[in-house]
Amino acid sequence: MEDREISQAVIGRLPRYFRYLGELKDQGIERVSSQELSDIMRVTASQIRQDLNNFGGFGQQGYGYNVVYLYDEIGKILGLHKEHNLIIVGAGHLGQALVNYMNFERRGFIFRGIFDIDERIQGTQIRGITVRPMEEMEAFVRGNDIDIAVLTIPKTGAVAVAEKLVSCGIKGFWNFAHVDLHVPDNIQVENVHLSDSLMKLSYNILSHA
Repeated sequence: MEDREISQAVIGRLPRYFRYLGELKDQGIERVSSQELSDIMRVTASQIRQDLNNFGGFGQQGYGYNVVYLYDEIGKILGLHKEHNLIIVGAGHLGQALVNYMNFERRGFIFRGIFDIDERIQGTQIRGITVRPMEEMEAFVRGNDIDIAVLTIPKTGAVAVAEKLVSCGIKGFWNFAHVDLHVPDNIQVENVHLSDSLMKLSYNILSHA
């Protein structure tokens, strides 16, 4: 594959391809055409071909795509062929829900540590992972090859926590805090604003009423 920038729009569609191909694989379907994928995903067949051509194409004229092969290749592009070690900062309801969601582990995202400032829950366990005090976070990250930090804390503390984690060598943030993180360009940030998604849904309901 050429060393060139792939648009975020294309990258944003890759998990959907992966998910739908996984469903086809589970159904025992061996091959699928771009038009058949289009019918399932509501993405044009031309767009699907363009997206996949960014990574080599994978299809054969008159045959389509081998489902298992394409599923595996997209998994590799998404980095799902290796494990990623995660910590959660914030052991409230959202943090606990994320740790308890088993499907992350099936995709290779392994929670290794949980940290919180609340002394009342420090020492308790969530799915066998001990909630640790924030003072232990930096040493834990350095000593356990942590790739990703999940922030489920109020925005008032998120920026300072992110700065500490960057200094520890963290590679990316999954940020649920309602604040933009200003980190070096080599650190990846995926912001998740749940209320934004809900407001978008509200708009679409009203606009189609």
